[in-house]
Amino acid sequence: MTAAGERPVTSAGGAMYALVERLYPLCRSITGDGVRATLDIVGEYIPLQVHEVPTGTQVLDWTVPQEWNIRDAYIADADGNRVVDFAASNLHVLGYSVPVSATMPLAELRGHLHTLPEHPAWVPYRTSYYKPEWGFCLAQQTLDALPDGEYEVRIDSTLADGHLTYAEHVVPGQVADEVIVSCHVCHPSLANDNLAGIAVATFLARALAEETPYHTYRFLFAPGTIGAITWLARNAERVDRVKHGLVLACAGDPGQLTYKQSRDGDAEIDRVMRYVLAASERPHRVSEFTPYGYDERQFCSPGFNLGVGSLTRTPYAGYPEYHTSADNLDLVSPEAMADTLAVCREAFSVLDRNRRYLNLSPYGEPQLGRRGLYDALGGRSDTKQAQMAMLWVLNLSDGEHSLLDVAERSGLPFDTVAAAAGALHGAGLVKG
Repeated sequence: MTAAGERPVTSAGGAMYALVERLYPLCRSITGDGVRATLDIVGEYIPLQVHEVPTGTQVLDWTVPQEWNIRDAYIADADGNRVVDFAASNLHVLGYSVPVSATMPLAELRGHLHTLPEHPAWVPYRTSYYKPEWGFCLAQQTLDALPDGEYEVRIDSTLADGHLTYAEHVVPGQVADEVIVSCHVCHPSLANDNLAGIAVATFLARALAEETPYHTYRFLFAPGTIGAITWLARNAERVDRVKHGLVLACAGDPGQLTYKQSRDGDAEIDRVMRYVLAASERPHRVSEFTPYGYDERQFCSPGFNLGVGSLTRTPYAGYPEYHTSADNLDLVSPEAMADTLAVCREAFSVLDRNRRYLNLSPYGEPQLGRRGLYDALGGRSDTKQAQMAMLWVLNLSDGEHSLLDVAERSGLPFDTVAAAAGALHGAGLVKG
């Protein structure tokens, strides 16, 4: 695991940042061509199975909405100058705005304008997914500079029957039990929320594909809320395969890591994440579950109650740049994304090896020397630690304690405990 205070700076960090740069200009929403273009780019890194779910499809208590696409939008003054321009930033348009083509005085236009007076240079991110509306988002200082008069207002968009698009990538494991890794692909030019999450998920999938994981890992790239609900509705009969899960978001800012626990708070993923974060001595925070946030609240809804937590750096709404134009490429860094990726890999390494074993020689301590187990430790700098790990594994291998239980109770590193279990298994002293 990463030593205290270290931050991995790897080629993966730079590559993840480059992916965020590519995705940043695209105008995404909960449906539409921006989502498809995003998945096309991610598909260059990992193979994706893309799903198209028609408008009107009933998904649990929701209905797949009409598809929204936008080509252009602007507010122009009397001289034809675009004072607000979608081409300059896709945040300038209220998400899911219906088409409009009109001329109106500033006094009337103000009712359709959204600003952040407390941050006058920033443009807010606003949406109106399920209520027909139109509007523009702009900096307060831009609005303050607009003179009274007539303005041309145009939003060249379509809201029509189409599809909701999401994608999956599966890394096959040794068992069919699944770990789901989810990130949302509906936000436009917001680098931390959630392009960094998409990048970390993509490179986590690539890393796992180079190994032979124990669990099967299913990566879900879907629009927030409605996407997870759609996936759950379409997979309700097989959702019992999902034994663990992690929602990734806000994965690239400079804040400390935050893990939000599952609904029950004692799922295996909760224990693993608490252990890994503490053992790494990274600055971090563990928070209780709340039914607000990202898609962990869908996976943890009472009917499903899956063991799914959420990993962020600074949590949603916890940094001033959240859902504004200041959540840009300057807010995220290769180092922060590499660190988030490293924690995910460490956690899944523990999760994949966290077995329960049964001691096959439970009456008294078996003789390790004649089995060559002491000899196998010779010359190791951690000989005593490795020996203690074997004794702890033997003592707690009653079919009820996991290797994580052993590590936590003994205070020994999980890697050392797992290595001891492997040696004892090879010698025929335990079975798992």
